[in-house]
Amino acid sequence: MTTYRVGVDIGGTFTDIVLLGSDGAIHTKKISSSVDNYAQAIVKGLAEVFQESGLDGRAIEEIRHGTTVAANAILEHKGARVGLITTKGFRDVLEIRTLRMPRLYDMAWTKPQPLVERYLRKFVDERIDAFGKVERALDPRDAEQQVDALLAEKVETIAVCLLNSFTNPMHELTIKEIIRKKAPNMPLSISCEVLPEIKEYERTSTTVVNAYVMPIVAGYLRALRKGLDDAGIPARLLLMQSNGGLTTDTAAAERPMNIIESGPAGGVVGAQALARAKKLPKIITFDMGGTTAKAAMVEDGEVARTHEYSVGAGIMIGSRLLTGAGYTLKVPAIDLAEVGAGGGSQVWIDRGGSLQIGPESAGALPGPVCYNMGGTVPTVTDANVLLGYINPMHLVGGALKLNAGKARSVFAETIAKSLGMTIEHAAYGAHQIAASNMIRGIKAVSTERGRDPREFALFAFGGNGPLFACGMASALGMSRVVVPPSAGLFSSFGLLYADVEHHYSRTLRRLLRGANLGEVQGVWDALADQAMRQLALEGFTGARARLRRSAALHYHGQSYELSVAMPEGKIDRKMVEYLEEAFGQEHEKTYGHRAGPEEPVELVSVQVVGQGLREGAGVPELVRSTRPEPAPPPPRQAYFGSAHGWLETPILRRSDLSPGPRVGPLIIEEYDATCVVPPGAQASLDAGSNIVIELSGANSPRSAAATARASARSTGSRSSRSSSRRTATRR
Repeated sequence: MTTYRVGVDIGGTFTDIVLLGSDGAIHTKKISSSVDNYAQAIVKGLAEVFQESGLDGRAIEEIRHGTTVAANAILEHKGARVGLITTKGFRDVLEIRTLRMPRLYDMAWTKPQPLVERYLRKFVDERIDAFGKVERALDPRDAEQQVDALLAEKVETIAVCLLNSFTNPMHELTIKEIIRKKAPNMPLSISCEVLPEIKEYERTSTTVVNAYVMPIVAGYLRALRKGLDDAGIPARLLLMQSNGGLTTDTAAAERPMNIIESGPAGGVVGAQALARAKKLPKIITFDMGGTTAKAAMVEDGEVARTHEYSVGAGIMIGSRLLTGAGYTLKVPAIDLAEVGAGGGSQVWIDRGGSLQIGPESAGALPGPVCYNMGGTVPTVTDANVLLGYINPMHLVGGALKLNAGKARSVFAETIAKSLGMTIEHAAYGAHQIAASNMIRGIKAVSTERGRDPREFALFAFGGNGPLFACGMASALGMSRVVVPPSAGLFSSFGLLYADVEHHYSRTLRRLLRGANLGEVQGVWDALADQAMRQLALEGFTGARARLRRSAALHYHGQSYELSVAMPEGKIDRKMVEYLEEAFGQEHEKTYGHRAGPEEPVELVSVQVVGQGLREGAGVPELVRSTRPEPAPPPPRQAYFGSAHGWLETPILRRSDLSPGPRVGPLIIEEYDATCVVPPGAQASLDAGSNIVIELSGANSPRSAAATARASARSTGSRSSRSSSRRTATRR
C-alpha cells in the first residue's frame, strides 16, 4: 500500500498542502487560509485532495506542519495573560531591555510594550551569584505570597526567571513546586528549563515569550488534532521549528518558543536539500508569498543559523548594530530576513506624493482588488496583473478568477492619476519598489554577513518569488536563478526534507586555554545524554539517533559570540586549537578581520543538537506530479519597463523548457506560481525539473541601490524607506 507524508504551510493568504507518496507521486492543493481558525483550512484542503485523488485518511503516515500561529499571537498582542516572578531589583528588565536602538537618531521611536504589565511582574528577595553560590536564600513564604498575588489577578500562565539561575536553579525549582501545589494545571515557563544561559534580558524575554504563546499554541494544536481525528486522519503530527528541525506536537505545546518562526523554515530546508543534490555551494533563498518576503543563506550545504533573533522587528535579522526592536528570543533559528512585501501588500501614496508599498497587506480577505472580494486598495498583485505578468484566468490553476478590469480602474483612479502617469508606468514603479524593498532582505543575509551576493545563486519560491527573482538577481549582480518544482508550495514541500531535532545549550564561560577540559567534557556529555533520552522517548534509537556539537565563542571582552561546529572526539588540547582556529576563520568571514594568536578566545556556551532520522529514504530522487499540465495560452503583451516597453511574450509550461534553453522574455505559468524570465535571459530545465535561468549582464558594477533609484526616477516614484516592518498576519 502506498503511504503518504503531508507537508502543510499556513500563510496569511493561502494554506499550501503537499502529499508525497512512498512511490514518488505528489498531490498538491492551495486553498485560502481560514484566518479565524487556521486548522479549518488544513482539514478542508485535505478533504478536497482526498476527493480529487481517491485517497483517504488511512493512507496518511505523517503530517508535517509549519505554522505562524505563535508569531501572529505576538504580533497582534493576542497572547495569554502572563505573570512574571523575578529577583528583587530586576522587575523592569523587560522594559530596560539592552538599550539598543533599531533606528539611529529617531527620538520618536518607542519601545514595544512589554508582554507582561508591570503590576503582574512580582519579585522575591533572593540572590545567587554568577558562580552558583547562594548569597541570600529564598524565603518560601515570600514566594507563596507572590504566587498568590498572581493567581488573584487570574493570570493564565506564569513565567519564572531569577538572577543567575542558569548556574544554580534551586530557587526557581522551589517556586515551580509552590505553583504546582497551588495551581496544578497552570502552564509554567521556568527559565532554568527553557534557557539555562547567560544574559538577563535575553533569558527573561525568551522565558516570557514562551509563556505568552503557550496557551495559544496548545489550544491550536488541540483543535487541529481534533479536526484531523474527526476527519478520519489519525496520522502523527510534527511541527517545524524555527531552527529547521521538526518536533512533536507535545513538545511544541510545552516549548512553543521553538516554533515562533516555524512558517518560513520549511522552504529553506528544502532549498538546502536541493542545493546539495545539485552541488550548488552557495545559494540565497528567496520566498515571497502574499504578505511577506523572506531571505536566507545556504553556504557549503549548511543553512546559516543564529542563536538570537527578534520577532516583530521589521527585517528580522538586519544590521548587527541596529537591533532592539521587537521581542528577543535567544533560541536557535534559521538566519532569516523578513520584509513586509508580498503579493497582497498595498500600494499607496504618502502625504509627500511618493509611491509606497506595504507594510499593510490585503491578506486573504478581502485580498487584492482583482480578487473581486471587496478589496478597494490596490496591491502588488494588482500591479502584476496590469503588467501582463499574471494571467487573470490561471491563478491557482484557474480556481481563482481575477477581475483585471476592476484592478485597472482602481489603480488608474487612486495611483496613476495622482502620480500623473500612465497605468503601466505606475504599475511598473510599484513592482520595482516592491523589489527594492525585498533586496534589503537579501542584503541582510549576505552583505551584512560579510558575503558577496554575486557569488550566490538565487533560489526562488513562494507564490510570487519566481515572478520577482530575475529582476532582483540582476540588480544585485547575481547571474543565476533556480526555481524548484511546485515553487508556490515549496515551503510545504520542504517540510518533507526535515528531520526531528532537539537543541540543548548551557552557559559555561571559560577561557579556552586555561579551561578545565574535564569539566567542559562533562557538560557536553550531560547535554548529549539529555538529547539521546529525548530522542529515545520519541522512538529514535541506534543509527536513527545522531548528535551534532557546536560551541559559542568570542574574544575575551566581546559582548557577542559566534558559533562554530565541533567534530567528534575528546575535548583535549588539539580540540582547543581547532576551536580557536575555527572561530578565527568565522570571525574574519563575518567581520572582515581576526585577532592575532595571542588574543584569548572565551568559550561562552556549549551546544548539542539531537537529530531523529526517519526510517528508509527521505524524499525520493524522482518525484512526479499527479496534476495534469493544461495547454499553455497564446502569447500576451507584458511590460518590461521603459527600456523594453510592451513585448509579446510566449506563455509556457515548465515542461516546454526541455530540451531548451529558451531566451526571454518568457512567462512560465504553473498551478501554484508564475515565473517571469526577462528579455535576454536564458531559461532551461535541469535533470531535477528545476528551472535554471542564466541572466545576461548580471555581473555589471551597477548596484541594486542604483538600479532601484533609476527605476524610481523613470516612474516618478520613490522607494519606500519604511515598509520592512512585519505585518500582523503572515504570508
